[in-house]
Amino acid sequence: MLKTKLNIFLIFVPIGIISYLIGCKDIYIFFFNFMALIPLSALMGHVTEDLALHTGEIIGGLLNATFGNLMEMIFSIQALNAGLINVVQGTLLGSILSNLLLVLGMSFFAGGLYHHVQKFNEKGATCSTSLLLLSSLAITIPTVSSVTTNNNVEVLLKVSRITAVLIFLTYCLFLLFQLYTHISLFQDKEMTEEVPQLSVLAGSIFLILITVLVSIHSEYLITTIEAVVKYYNISENFIGVILLPVVGNATEHLTAVTVAIKNKVDLTMGVAVGSSAQIALFVVPVTVLFGWILNKPMTLAFSPLSSVILVISVIVTMAIVQDGESNWLEGVLLITAYLIVGVVFWFDTS
Repeated sequence: MLKTKLNIFLIFVPIGIISYLIGCKDIYIFFFNFMALIPLSALMGHVTEDLALHTGEIIGGLLNATFGNLMEMIFSIQALNAGLINVVQGTLLGSILSNLLLVLGMSFFAGGLYHHVQKFNEKGATCSTSLLLLSSLAITIPTVSSVTTNNNVEVLLKVSRITAVLIFLTYCLFLLFQLYTHISLFQDKEMTEEVPQLSVLAGSIFLILITVLVSIHSEYLITTIEAVVKYYNISENFIGVILLPVVGNATEHLTAVTVAIKNKVDLTMGVAVGSSAQIALFVVPVTVLFGWILNKPMTLAFSPLSSVILVISVIVTMAIVQDGESNWLEGVLLITAYLIVGVVFWFDTS
């Protein structure tokens, strides 16, 4: 379980810490700590899943839902505390888009090369994408409101915080729907029963240790972002939307593509679309509420460009998954959409 292909990058864990302590150039600190977070994110996901196996299906699902995106939550809260609100918003948006377009697209493409047409449960996929559309609405409305109210921060904060609470409550009801009342819509009929490889104590110790390391590397990386943007002429939006989500989504990417090749597309949908829904409905509102606690002006008013891209991306994904079938060409369409988004944010300096 702990032996993943990404473990080769664990060499960057001590290198990242040392580079910060000895005062290397910001670009080196950024790179080494960025690379260190990739295997740590993968290990965090694996340990969380292993701990969930010790519990019942419902409690295990809640554990995965709560801690499955712990990496994004830790980074977002630390960046928020540092006042990098644009980076936080960009990273959250990028995590959604990365899973929805790149991870799902690569999975459809890879699976389509091995299987002519792949079928999956369109009802579960449609449910998750509908929730994503709701979260897109929750971001678009405050964004439009920021224009109509002449960027009145107090109004935006009130609208965003109330909306965040509503979205969080909706997510809780979705968990009830997914894990209890309509569990059959989200189950993979071909999934084999797994056996935990770590005891509860060992898993808990591992999770605490990994969380501490993630916090350290996130802090070191965050301290260099502004300098990297300033001195190396890299768009802050590109770093937030495209680069940083790679850290949190590396393990999802490998898992989704691997199971798609094995023709387990329902599991692929759960990894890609399900993770996007968790970020949009859980991590985003929780980050807004943490901003409230930390007295930081974190709102749901993203940039107009970000809001439009999110809505269109969700609609494109809904159109592709609604028939319950996938092929390699649909994968190409999603990948192309993600590449277009990457190009836009590379040149966007707003």
